[in-house]
Amino acid sequence: MRKDNGVVKHMERETYRLSEAAERIDGQPMFKILSRIKELEREGRHIVHFEIGDPDFNTPENIVEAGKRALDEGYTHYSDSMGDYDFRRLICDNNFKSRGFVPDIDQVLVLPGANMMIYYAVRCLVNPGDEVIVQNPCFPTYLSVFNFCGVKPVFVPLREEYGFALRLEDLKRSVTEKTRLIIVNSPHNPTGAIISPKELEAIGRFAIENKIYLYCDEIYSRLNYGDIPFYSPSVLDECKEYTIVANGFSKAFAMTGWRLGTGIGPRDVMGKMGLLLQTTSSCVPSFIQRAGMEAISGSQNPVRFMVDTYKKRRDLLVRGLNSIPKISCVNPAGAFYVFPNITQTGLGSKEFAFRILEEGGVGLCAGSDFGDCGEGFVRLCYANSEEDITEGIRRIRQFVDRL
Repeated sequence: MRKDNGVVKHMERETYRLSEAAERIDGQPMFKILSRIKELEREGRHIVHFEIGDPDFNTPENIVEAGKRALDEGYTHYSDSMGDYDFRRLICDNNFKSRGFVPDIDQVLVLPGANMMIYYAVRCLVNPGDEVIVQNPCFPTYLSVFNFCGVKPVFVPLREEYGFALRLEDLKRSVTEKTRLIIVNSPHNPTGAIISPKELEAIGRFAIENKIYLYCDEIYSRLNYGDIPFYSPSVLDECKEYTIVANGFSKAFAMTGWRLGTGIGPRDVMGKMGLLLQTTSSCVPSFIQRAGMEAISGSQNPVRFMVDTYKKRRDLLVRGLNSIPKISCVNPAGAFYVFPNITQTGLGSKEFAFRILEEGGVGLCAGSDFGDCGEGFVRLCYANSEEDITEGIRRIRQFVDRL
């Protein structure tokens, strides 16, 4: 390079379009599959959808009406970047019903979807090169966030023989001096597993005693079919020191398009997350927060109906998959996913998912998209009608018979 008039001029400059961090972003595979499905449907193909975790129910009418009413009443301006005071107060009170403690209002953050909480937590708690412990398989957003932020994931394999439930003895082996954060997702995506209260309490105590932040992803907490009681390790320190709870409205209330999530955690941590939210998206629209208030304070009958329906669909799908030669499926205790074993078909996860879509007209996800421990499995979401589930089972059986 040469210097002219005090200005450094580069004779040669390496050119690039994107930052290194941007190059590491991978996104969510289920949306990529959905994009391909839309292409096939535009070509006239009929596809049975098991690929994406989007309830087939519409948002309950009382919630929709609350959102409309809020628009009519002028809730169209900026709100506090941490969330409207009335909504956060209601979240505090509602948390007592579900988790047994009332957090302080400045421990609560309202976000544009629970997905955003993962990024905020990692960005505010973990430095590049630090380690984050996570279940394997796991929700793909974790992996994309880790890559983007330059942190090191340390995976704890989930075992089919234990129903894919995380065990403390496996987790302990992954802890090092660089461990900064443990992420626990129960009910679990992609397997539907629920960790027992005894095991979750032990994990929570271990994290707190070792001064490691514990991120409790409880987005599916209401989708529990009664086989294992719900328990949140956040009750141990009431989210004042090391536990953080992430929750949202997308799944249980069929509000995926509203983009509404909540977080509860230590005051200093949530304050910094709030500033990051303020920086990136200002605030969550007030009329959406008003709809959220109705969701948790209004009638819960629609939620109970949806959960009962999902349980029937789970039973139908698990029974159907286990009736197909070369496929076996653990019965999940929560969420709305099944994670069948397809190793006996002779196909890898990605090949199975690709071919059954292209040849069989069934959209599902490769287990390996959720981590290498998902190889040999596929994920199906049963937020779908019984008719479609029955047809999907027929197509899967037909596909496997042809192999």
